[in-house]
Amino acid sequence: MTKRTSAKYKIDRRMGENIWGRPKSPVNRREYGPGQHGQRRKGKMSDFGLQLRAKQKLKGYYGDLTEKQFRRIYGEAERVKGDTGENLIGLLERRLDAVVYRAKFVATMFAARQFVNHGHVLVNGKRVNIPSYRVKEGDVIEVREKSKQLAVLLEAVQLAERDVPDYVEADHSKMTATFVRTPGLGDVPYPVVMEPNLVIEYYAQN
Repeated sequence: MTKRTSAKYKIDRRMGENIWGRPKSPVNRREYGPGQHGQRRKGKMSDFGLQLRAKQKLKGYYGDLTEKQFRRIYGEAERVKGDTGENLIGLLERRLDAVVYRAKFVATMFAARQFVNHGHVLVNGKRVNIPSYRVKEGDVIEVREKSKQLAVLLEAVQLAERDVPDYVEADHSKMTATFVRTPGLGDVPYPVVMEPNLVIEYYAQN
């Protein structure tokens, strides 16, 4: 399991953006960075800085993946036919923890990873506890019977701040979801602008 190296609000502050669209994000109150020098006026960012920031933002959004994990996914996106940026987003959205989050079974991407890790999720009737497990189109993701009354689950379903996207069909009365199709960048409901093209530029040069 990936160790979360920084709290989600710290990631928001570092990026200067509320990357999950959470109402409690400190960025809603303070748009400057953390620490004693956070309020200093920022200079113009270099191309490298913009590329690095785009990578950190995308990596952070999916539960602060490790560099090794993220680079491996990028490598796969590059090998598959088609637009590498679209492929990258598609592969990230096919992670089991991402689908659990999209289906609104949990409130945050970090909680989704923990939820899967603790064995609360079935894929096509079989228990899967690997957050990075890659879901295929048509796969049915279900909360196991013993876990259906968990408070985190019941609270998440009521969240008004985000909707289930159309590439996931969720039935909250049964706590099941079907992964309908692999989305492109334009389909994913990111609260902030994600720039996979800059991520590709970053890896192309480093």
